[in-house]
Amino acid sequence: MPANYEAEMRLDVKVPMRDNIKLSADIYLPRTQGPFATILIRTPYSNNIDPIIQNARRLANNGYACVLQDCRGRWDSEGDFYPFREADDGYDTQQWIGQQDWSNGKIGMAGGSYLGSVQWASAPHRSPHLTCMAPRVICCDFHNGLAYPGGAFQLNVMLTWGMRSNARTGQSIDYHNWTEAFRSLPVGKMDEAAGRDLDFWKDWIQHPSYDEYWQEFDDEKRFGEIDAPAFNMGGWYDLYAPQTFINFNGLRQHGRTPEAKQSKLIVGPWPHALSASTRTGDIDFGPHSLYDLDGEELRWFDYWLKGIDNGIVDEPPIKLFIMGINQWRDEWEWPLERTTWRKAYFDSGGHANSLIGDGHLSFSEPQGAENDQYTYDPRYPVQTLGGNNCCSPHIVPWGPYDQRPAEMRGDVLCYTSEPLAEDLEVTGPIQVVLYAATDGHDTDWTAKLVDVSPTGYAKNLCDGIIRARYRESLSEAKPLEPGTIYEYTIEVGVTGNVFQKGHQIRVEISSSNFPRFDRNPNTGNEYGVDNELRTAQQSVYHSKAYPSHILLPAIPS
Repeated sequence: MPANYEAEMRLDVKVPMRDNIKLSADIYLPRTQGPFATILIRTPYSNNIDPIIQNARRLANNGYACVLQDCRGRWDSEGDFYPFREADDGYDTQQWIGQQDWSNGKIGMAGGSYLGSVQWASAPHRSPHLTCMAPRVICCDFHNGLAYPGGAFQLNVMLTWGMRSNARTGQSIDYHNWTEAFRSLPVGKMDEAAGRDLDFWKDWIQHPSYDEYWQEFDDEKRFGEIDAPAFNMGGWYDLYAPQTFINFNGLRQHGRTPEAKQSKLIVGPWPHALSASTRTGDIDFGPHSLYDLDGEELRWFDYWLKGIDNGIVDEPPIKLFIMGINQWRDEWEWPLERTTWRKAYFDSGGHANSLIGDGHLSFSEPQGAENDQYTYDPRYPVQTLGGNNCCSPHIVPWGPYDQRPAEMRGDVLCYTSEPLAEDLEVTGPIQVVLYAATDGHDTDWTAKLVDVSPTGYAKNLCDGIIRARYRESLSEAKPLEPGTIYEYTIEVGVTGNVFQKGHQIRVEISSSNFPRFDRNPNTGNEYGVDNELRTAQQSVYHSKAYPSHILLPAIPS
């Protein structure tokens, strides 16, 4: 029979850190004889809100101690909050828990988004008490995974989340005019235009390259120092979809112990909120798409913290929801070993502008015109229509939406396949190799993978961006030579989708996806200081000499 204990609460317990700052923790204990394995949840969003309290009580009901801790500088904790600097506080808290009379010395960590990042931050410090983790929807490299994917600033999430997270308590952002705020210039003072003076905003803008500032927070470099296994949970339409797989592989391949290499992964057709609804964006994926993540997490904790042999580590380590056919499937590795990597080439008669142009996507090498051209005016950027956004869907929607409003623009190139003669599954990481030129010293290139149904509905699957100055390295900006053709590799994200018979594969190429990403002003100036916006003339090449294409991970049926 499962445990069903009543919960005892000990509220606002002050936990001392190494610098004598005290962090506030609410502790939930089962009303039975201890000591207990402990679940640690650290949050900047208050340990006194209903969902997190209900989770703590559920864990206590199941025989676990649960510690809900406010991060430094937030709510009832002392000190000053600075995003992502959580490693020492997490370790010190684990050491404190291990010394309490109600603790049996074993700790698991839980939580998603920032509550997941604090798990990764503390893990390389290897507290002897940290036994396992269950991080949801988060990255470990905050430069490429959050702030500057492909070198472009991820404006929407950085500004809205930054505004929410600045005050000691919560900050409502629902009354801002975000249409105006996102367009204010220069970017370095956008926080002030939105009503706040954020020290960390200034730091983010002053460090557009991957440098020592971002290295401090980059736990991708530290997978080999981690003892504890992680149960990673993510969604195809989550902000951190690619990083969920990176984190999984990081521990499976480089974890310091055999236990760490037993990490697991589940990814569904979900946005950042994960399995909260059958519907994401426009699409209802059906009741089968929901998954009891809390139940799976409890099985994980029972195995590692209570020694219950429930078979969870003997199961395939990956569970994926394959869209299009809407089915769950177990897998053993990522990318899938049976993947056939197929190049689909861009081609046109020279007028691929918009979905009514002559752009074509083919598995044969290009035969048509040498290039397509368009004008990118950052005063009128292509609007974000869903996708891998976070964390305010009422401001910038997330998930799949009809992309045809964007695809009717002349500054969006559309390359569309013929209707498929049979189903084609595409599951894995997506890349676009683009040969392109611009008339300035910097610009952006965007790419989007779209599933087009026979009705014309254009469902976005994943998208990506590259800032041209970071084409060679995210650590060093190199200006362009105007008019020169360069090769760009755009990381378009990850997906698991069956393009069904009669559907078409479409790739969109443009230079903006706003306000998910900031607008490149096309000047080549130092980042964040521009008040000037310059119109750019863009050329995308697709000849035998410059074979622009998308690399699709095709899965045999």
